[in-house]
Amino acid sequence: MKKTTSPVKMKKRKGEKFLITLIILFGILTPLMIVYTSATLASSNIEVEKLKQQIETQENINSGLSMQVDELASLSTIQNVAKENGLNYNNDNIVVIK
Repeated sequence: MKKTTSPVKMKKRKGEKFLITLIILFGILTPLMIVYTSATLASSNIEVEKLKQQIETQENINSGLSMQVDELASLSTIQNVAKENGLNYNNDNIVVIK
């Protein structure tokens, strides 16, 4: 009777088992980290766009208020308010210093 020989089984050393485990973990964790960082980046981009929109809205409000200030600070408006409150423009009260 002949003995059948089985293929030679190689014993794995401790270091080889450790390296194989690390490679498997790296293979699993790398795609997960890529997905996580992509999701974080996307949410950050959404926040940036919201802030840009808020800044644009505030700039529009500021420009409108600036126009109102310029309108209210005009000489004709000041003279009209002065007349309504009983103030008169008296040229004799103006003193020129030389």
